[in-house]
Amino acid sequence: MGKAVSIENLTFRYKDQKNGNAIENINLDIDEGQFVVIMGPSGAGKSTLANCLNGLIPHFIRGEYSGQVLINGMNTKEYPVSKMAKEIGLVFQDFESQLFSTNTKLEIAFGPENFKVERAEIEKRIKEVLKTVQLEGFEDRQPPTLSGGQKQRLAIGSVLASKPKIICMDEPTTDLDPIGKMGIFTIAKELHQEGSLTLIIIEHETEEALYADRLIIMEEGHILRDGDPEEILRDVELMDRIGIMPLQIPKYFSKVSSLESHELPLTPEEGLEKFNSLKLEIDDKEYINIINEDLEREKNYGDVLIEVKGLEHTYPNGKTALKGVNLTIREGEFLAILGHNGSGKTTLVKHFNGLLLPTKGQVIVGGKDTKESSIFEIGKLVGYAFQNPDHQIFADTVYEEVAFSPKIRGYSETEIEERVREALKAVDMEGFEKEDPFSLTKGQRQRIAVASILSARPKVIILDEPTTGLDFKEQRQMMELIRQLNEKGHTIVMITHTMWVVSEYAHKVAVVNDGKVVLYGSTRDVFKKEEELLKTYLKTPHIVSFSNKLGKTLLSVDEMIRCTKGV
Repeated sequence: MGKAVSIENLTFRYKDQKNGNAIENINLDIDEGQFVVIMGPSGAGKSTLANCLNGLIPHFIRGEYSGQVLINGMNTKEYPVSKMAKEIGLVFQDFESQLFSTNTKLEIAFGPENFKVERAEIEKRIKEVLKTVQLEGFEDRQPPTLSGGQKQRLAIGSVLASKPKIICMDEPTTDLDPIGKMGIFTIAKELHQEGSLTLIIIEHETEEALYADRLIIMEEGHILRDGDPEEILRDVELMDRIGIMPLQIPKYFSKVSSLESHELPLTPEEGLEKFNSLKLEIDDKEYINIINEDLEREKNYGDVLIEVKGLEHTYPNGKTALKGVNLTIREGEFLAILGHNGSGKTTLVKHFNGLLLPTKGQVIVGGKDTKESSIFEIGKLVGYAFQNPDHQIFADTVYEEVAFSPKIRGYSETEIEERVREALKAVDMEGFEKEDPFSLTKGQRQRIAVASILSARPKVIILDEPTTGLDFKEQRQMMELIRQLNEKGHTIVMITHTMWVVSEYAHKVAVVNDGKVVLYGSTRDVFKKEEELLKTYLKTPHIVSFSNKLGKTLLSVDEMIRCTKGV
């Protein structure tokens, strides 16, 4: 077997980088046909490494470059990116920037057309690719009209169509529902099994890394570990230390048993076997305490803030996105809205702040019918943080950004200052007032977007995918911030695909499928129903599946430890 990738002493520093190198002294060989997952916290150098593989670095992205990268024996420094694209296909982290054609079919045809593939062969490839990425029937759709997950699959499809020998995907599952994530890995595995395709995937999600042949962990521009995924994923301490989410099952067993690292189970199934063989037991009394805490919290919710009655919404193109939705959200609740890509989640929450109005039925916010109130009025009660903070941020400084809402509402300078200070303190971004928001990291921009909503002091905060594109440490920080806002009295409505976030933070869950709310209740009650969730393309986190097998529904590793007898 030949070498697909051969990297020697690769070091790169961006032109405007203040200190250190983005990647340093990387030596790496990847065999033809290998399936490799690369993980590491933000800033580890993963995307820089990906951009070196097809020559974007050094040809387009400038900086100090040394060492060499050979792709199928070709030195990337000596060939243009257009030539390398035939050898290696790259799916970017910001996949939307990759789409530019007027419809799905043309997007997929673009690569092969550039490589002068014959018309009949292109038609054949379009058919094959649409099937592989599950976009049959979407041939004539314009990319901007697709959901986030569909766009992501289209970006992957457009790369597959050129039939490169190597594919590198930079976080290809960030915007996908749990089954969609599995789908990408299934696509990856199928492609991988079909022939000698070499697959490199950069990922944050640890559960998916179990499918790879090889796992590489990066930190601060270096390769820290490289080897068998199962062995590395059992190293709970390493994962915790560098800020990658440890797998929940080994983490739990590392806390409740004296098992050696190599003996730790990895999956819920292995966990059940080990739980029984170690003769561990669930403490029923402690479980009842947890249930009572849930009930106590429910009792303390305030008045109804949002009421949705028989809501239907049909878009101008005739597509009915919501059908007969009923929901009640009370003051102090933390509601997660789940559902697969394109199920109607975003359409639903856009009714809560008047961005969309019902075609039928009604939405009452703070006692006001949205059909009879202005967005401005509803906006005082309900703040909305978009999925991509960059779609929201527009000012030159952080201060102006956060001051915008109170300013347009006519508050005095003193009041505006007070609100900006309070909002920045709440998101832990004091001292950034004079910074340009676009010079900040993704996690910091998310925080500024939340602060700009907080300055209006809304009762309800809607967050659309607040953890997308953040590493595990940043996801934790973001969710702890949201939890604190909830504890201080803000009602939280959150759309997310990240199931561990739902299970550890949300009080209630509404599952949307095909425009209808099909499951609704406390997180614990909904996560009990694994079979029903699977039908809606959702999958409970490992620890929840594991506890369900034991006849109880526990929502986090901490709850599971708390309910294990003798710990």
